[in-house]
Amino acid sequence: MTVSPPRSPADLPPEPENRPLQPPRQDTIAPLALVETAFLASAASLIWLVNFYFPLGPALRVFFSLPIALVYLRWGSRSAWMAATVSGLLLSVLMGPPRSIQYVMPYGLLGVLLGCLWRRGVGWGRSIALGTLLSATGLFFRIALVSTLLGDDLWTYVTVQVTGLLEWGATRLGLLWRPELGAVQGATVLMILVNAAVYVFAVHLVSWAVFERLGLRLPPPPRWVQTLLEID
Repeated sequence: MTVSPPRSPADLPPEPENRPLQPPRQDTIAPLALVETAFLASAASLIWLVNFYFPLGPALRVFFSLPIALVYLRWGSRSAWMAATVSGLLLSVLMGPPRSIQYVMPYGLLGVLLGCLWRRGVGWGRSIALGTLLSATGLFFRIALVSTLLGDDLWTYVTVQVTGLLEWGATRLGLLWRPELGAVQGATVLMILVNAAVYVFAVHLVSWAVFERLGLRLPPPPRWVQTLLEID
């Protein structure tokens, strides 16, 4: 039996470097996005549900689209569309398909639109204009949907109410004027657009105040808005 000579230090293999043990990488972004999307979709559905059974006026309406927009700002378009879809499905189970459709159009889509515009840094003017068009389109869609479900033309009812309002205004001004159908419908569309613009502007104000506290940067409001709010 032969004994091998001892090795010199130069012949020994290099010792591994003393590195701290690294924990295995885990993809936690996808589960977190899924959890937040589900939570905010449920929150949006709950706000709509509470406002339907316990209406508080316009206090809760400004929050209808905020959870969906927050999902877009946090996780992008795919999660926002998923949140809008889940909200519609959840409301369809709780309240029926007609009510869920009235949430998705326009409030769910408005949340996706505003989230997209805010994430891209679009100014308030363009975002309010696009949001106003979508909100007004949603109101026309709701009138058509309810008219179909009830078998009655709600647009005729709306024009009758606007006709009475215009006649009352003309009487107060001392004018003998009976509005024509075209003028009544034009005034109706104008009133819907103004109402939608005021609503979207209020959504911008509330979102800017809330999201800033959550650490999400939104495009700053116009200078005149900052002056009214006394913001430095």
